[in-house]
Amino acid sequence: MADDNQAITIDGTDYNLADLSENARNQVVNLRVTDAEIAKLNQQLAIYQTARTAYANALSAELPTQKKPAVKKKAAPKKKAAATS
Repeated sequence: MADDNQAITIDGTDYNLADLSENARNQVVNLRVTDAEIAKLNQQLAIYQTARTAYANALSAELPTQKKPAVKKKAAPKKKAAATS
């Protein structure tokens, strides 16, 4: 068996795969397959995020430019006349 000398660390403990039950070895295989699929999906996500950024930049370049409205300055508040008695 190819796994005779292979070890795996689970929760900080090393295990020889040959010493594990068949069901445990099957779960190790399942974990490895799942981890590989997650890595593949993360790579695809990075590609899609890069493409999305490129599409958003291309869209921005195609939009007509708009004049920004002038910012109205607020008038300083009027001072109340001092009351004389």
